[in-house]
Amino acid sequence: MKLPPLHRLTFADPGPPRRTTLPGGSPAWHFTRYDDVRQVLADDRFVRALLPATATSPLTDTPDAMAKQDGAGHLRLRHTAKGTFTPRGIGRVTPMVAEVTDRLVAGLVEQGPPTDLVDHYTRPLPIAVMNKLLGVHDVDDAQLLRWTELAFPEPSVPEGEIAEAAREFTEFAVRLMAERRRTPGPDLISTLVRTADHEGDIPESSLVNFVTTLVVAGYDTTMTMLGNALLYLLDERPQDWARLGSDEAAAGVLADRLTHLIPLNDPAKQTNPLRATEDLEVGRVAIRAGDLVTLDRGAANRDPAAFPGDPFADLFAPLEHPTLAFGGGQHYCLGASLARTELRLALHRLATRLPGLRLTVPVDAVEWRASALTRSPRYLPVTW
Repeated sequence: MKLPPLHRLTFADPGPPRRTTLPGGSPAWHFTRYDDVRQVLADDRFVRALLPATATSPLTDTPDAMAKQDGAGHLRLRHTAKGTFTPRGIGRVTPMVAEVTDRLVAGLVEQGPPTDLVDHYTRPLPIAVMNKLLGVHDVDDAQLLRWTELAFPEPSVPEGEIAEAAREFTEFAVRLMAERRRTPGPDLISTLVRTADHEGDIPESSLVNFVTTLVVAGYDTTMTMLGNALLYLLDERPQDWARLGSDEAAAGVLADRLTHLIPLNDPAKQTNPLRATEDLEVGRVAIRAGDLVTLDRGAANRDPAAFPGDPFADLFAPLEHPTLAFGGGQHYCLGASLARTELRLALHRLATRLPGLRLTVPVDAVEWRASALTRSPRYLPVTW
């Protein structure tokens, strides 16, 4: 079956809360309107529902996973990395991201067309950025990519292969943390272990899981975002490519709009239910303590009550309201600012140097790289 590109996905029309049934048979409330979804995300009385997973992952199928935690333990974990991902922290790493981007773009120009943007741009860029951020210099890129892909594997991958990759990945994180405790530096891992050791009350197993989760999120999220954004722009918006290269501020606005409109994850592959811990009201319906709720952030991000008109009409128009693409509340994506910075610079610098960039295959012929959660082009053959 041919899959449509993520920018062509359609979502349910936002409407009042309705009852639904989860894959395991549990009843739940389903929210699609922007205001309702945003309210639920911001309310700490909704916590992660620890139901049997529909897609297994060695990263999340453990009580140590950050995704399974709420409250004080979750906040302590987030605090260990908070300084890196503040606006000031992102400002400090932006020159490094720009340097990595410029080096890769220069390599494309020197190599000449045709080329594959996945092999030579969308994949190596986030790997190089995360390696510098984490202070990793002695691990093969292919090995890191394998660990990342098997962290959220497709159901067809043998369990033994998943378990072996998870063991190697965990040993890598343990070894890296031990090295940084002995010889700390300015990298993110040193900051994590220093903060965790100073504050205490963070189980070592949770910190190890957090490190591996950051690695996966840093590589996979940016590669997915960038690959899907380039597919959309080169396929349907070549008229915007010139402005993208001539105006970095406009490129930032466009990057924000694309992260808002093109899902980070394939919506068909996840439900991520929440559970109410108290009686409350959302969207004029009574939610009882213990009730399960699910959120359609894709539908909410296209709610005409919050985002009037055609959301794709002007990619350089600032968003009318904050996007829900990165979640909200205590579970707001920790690396959202870094991801937006990478996307802005990657698109702007590439369009500046290669204003004639274009796909050499029709979009319907694109093969997909898929994990249990994400989907992005396996190849992006281009010329200029």
